[in-house]
Amino acid sequence: MVTFLPSRPGRLADVPSFERAIGGAESNVACVLAAAGHSVKWVSRVGDDGFGDHLVEAIGAYGVDTSAVRRDPARHTGIYFRTAGDRDTDTHEVAYFRTGSAASAMATDTVDLDAVRSGRVLHLSGITAALSGDCLDLLRELTARRPGRPLVSFDVNHRPGLWTDAEGPRVLLDLARGADIVFAGDDEVRAAWGLRGARAIRDALPEPDVLVVKHGRDGATVFAKSGDGTGRARTGEDGKGSDGTDRDGAGEDAADTVTFVRALPVDVVAHVGAGDAFAAGFLSATLRGLPVRDRLRHGHLMAAAALTVPGDLATPPAREHADRLAALDDDAWGTLRLGPGWTQAVDRVVDRAQEEVRTP
Repeated sequence: MVTFLPSRPGRLADVPSFERAIGGAESNVACVLAAAGHSVKWVSRVGDDGFGDHLVEAIGAYGVDTSAVRRDPARHTGIYFRTAGDRDTDTHEVAYFRTGSAASAMATDTVDLDAVRSGRVLHLSGITAALSGDCLDLLRELTARRPGRPLVSFDVNHRPGLWTDAEGPRVLLDLARGADIVFAGDDEVRAAWGLRGARAIRDALPEPDVLVVKHGRDGATVFAKSGDGTGRARTGEDGKGSDGTDRDGAGEDAADTVTFVRALPVDVVAHVGAGDAFAAGFLSATLRGLPVRDRLRHGHLMAAAALTVPGDLATPPAREHADRLAALDDDAWGTLRLGPGWTQAVDRVVDRAQEEVRTP
């Protein structure tokens, strides 16, 4: 969608002007992956209008292949407006205009399925499933377990306001069970499925080879099956959250290797897009065959880049810089604190972290 960011804090009714940007779960992931040096194709539908032109051009400018994006002459490009407040606050407002949009008309016969399945990884989102019955049928087709399909990544992205009935949580659970890699926030899972704790989520989702449970500012836990084709995980850090509480399942169990990595303290500008950036960082490291601890760290770093800008998308750190940070020992990693502009000053960030570890 085209996103309109407010020029100042306040109610939508009081904001005098907005700045145009781009947003959308899958396209955000595509842009971050392309900016990180991967070959990425975005498959979608946009209106045959100026906003559609802007989306295709802006996403293409990140290096994303948009050749499989189809233009719909009968439907408009989706747009939304939001306030400057965080999504979890009572003052946050979002006004969506995507009912009947071109993207809501995505279906098995209106998108190029060969293009969708042409990559090593296919990333999908629960938001798309909520847009229409045709979109849901498309995601059911793409998450069906069939020989020769790409590695399917699925971000639950539970948005209660998008579902027209109470079936949304069950639908999302079924889709997640068909994926190979699943991203789920413990807060959204608690709201959708009534589950508490990473172990309970894994028990409800035993099928995916890799389950990533995000604990917000605390960190993230990965359950990875042995022989999942993406490399054996090793347990990270001490299995405790930044608040000192134990993270259930940190270590080895009968079916999984379980890895927990703390998130980084960040001077937050806006939370929008951080989850998509985290998924992109994790998938980038997965494509490169990095160990699970480093996949989590790359996810946290990409999320930190998004958190320190006002829009959905941020310029990520250069790959070699992100690798330097991800390779820090646990003590140095624990000293990092990132603020606006940090991606342009990674050498200084690394030096400061190592110096703090050396200083008694």
